Amino acid sequence: MNYTFQWGQVTGHIPYLAGGAMIALQLAFFGFAIGMVVGALCAATKAYGPKAARRLVDAYVSFFTNTPLLVQIFFLYYGLPDAGIFLDSYQAVLVGISLNAGAYLTEIQRAGFMSVRRTELDAAATLGFSRLQMIRYVVVPHLLKTLYAPLANHYIVMVLGTSIAAIFGVEELTGRALNVNAINFRSFEIFSIAAGMYITLTIAASASLYWFGLYAFRIKAKVF
Repeated sequence: MNYTFQWGQVTGHIPYLAGGAMIALQLAFFGFAIGMVVGALCAATKAYGPKAARRLVDAYVSFFTNTPLLVQIFFLYYGLPDAGIFLDSYQAVLVGISLNAGAYLTEIQRAGFMSVRRTELDAAATLGFSRLQMIRYVVVPHLLKTLYAPLANHYIVMVLGTSIAAIFGVEELTGRALNVNAINFRSFEIFSIAAGMYITLTIAASASLYWFGLYAFRIKAKVF
């Protein structure tokens, strides 16, 4: 093996790569937040909604959990313009990961809704709680304690999954690593640093989620 490592040609690009890492976190955060809202609405519909609405949610979940995220974003980026709907690369990726996350988070949150004990709801009704009070004081605290760890894990997976955005020209961490590699062709060095940054991101996000859960909800859950 005659390969000569030349880290000096790559280390100068670390601030540029770090900017891409921030874009990756941004994509994951907004995608997860939107997916949580979509998932909560769909989960509530599956748990308590009318039959027709439940079937629509089932179709949505089935489609997005049984097709690759890459195909879904290709459809949004290249297919929708044929219908007169134009999204730039960042928007297409964000919409794609949000809808995909929403489908998976629907199932996660539905499991949480179904795990609420009927006796707890009956007790709240006996005490004169309104529907909103039941949700606030009974359902939501139960969901937070039950679902925090799987939801946090899904967020970590989404952080890593943002690398798919590079295919569409979004300059997140992987996209910027490809740009640097196209300049100096030091593939081993540049992707080693990118991999190290991803490891740092996941460890930092995992630690943050652990301490947030501990202090905000008193949940001692291993996130990652």
